[in-house]
Amino acid sequence: MFSTLLTGLRTCLVTLVLTGLLYPLAVTGLAQLLFPTEANGSLVKDERGRVVGSALIGQGFTRAGYFASRPSAAGSGYDGAASSGSNLGPTSQKLKDRVTATVARLRWENPDAPGAVPAELVTTSASGLDPHLSPDAVRWQVPRVARARGVAPARVTAVVDALVEGRTFGVLGEPRVNVLLLNLALDRRFGPLSDEAPGVGGGAPPLQDAP
Repeated sequence: MFSTLLTGLRTCLVTLVLTGLLYPLAVTGLAQLLFPTEANGSLVKDERGRVVGSALIGQGFTRAGYFASRPSAAGSGYDGAASSGSNLGPTSQKLKDRVTATVARLRWENPDAPGAVPAELVTTSASGLDPHLSPDAVRWQVPRVARARGVAPARVTAVVDALVEGRTFGVLGEPRVNVLLLNLALDRRFGPLSDEAPGVGGGAPPLQDAP
């Protein structure tokens, strides 16, 4: 009996060292060696080298000179520690009221936008952290962003088109644009918005709630 118990303890100890220590260290080391950016959270830095977010997690942008992200129901919004959807169904009056109010606000903020408001700009994703929008949802916002920055819409559209990501492996998913990377590209191309220089060409006022 003692021999059986000793064998079991040795097996447990070896398994613990292999799967609880050596394997995680090996995987972590290989990830850092082969995919350092992804292994560290796909962090995004601005021109000054400051971390401004992750390419995997959406965040809110409220200034007129930036593209707005998809709405979020994660915590108080875009909370990586509280990933979730709203869980509101198609018959929910609360959802209908929220969508109606959001459509009205977007129409007020984007008076020159063409066509109907894209559905993804008024509905949250299942995770609440989706960092992407479809190219159509981004292009719908171009007139507002161009006006706030004092540049021709075609120049803003060119920045958008350059950042459209195709389907993964050519077949999975849909074309998309990472909103954080897009807004950083705007700052690199046209200069960052400045609070000291409000108005056209920089420091455009924040988006406001519809009256």
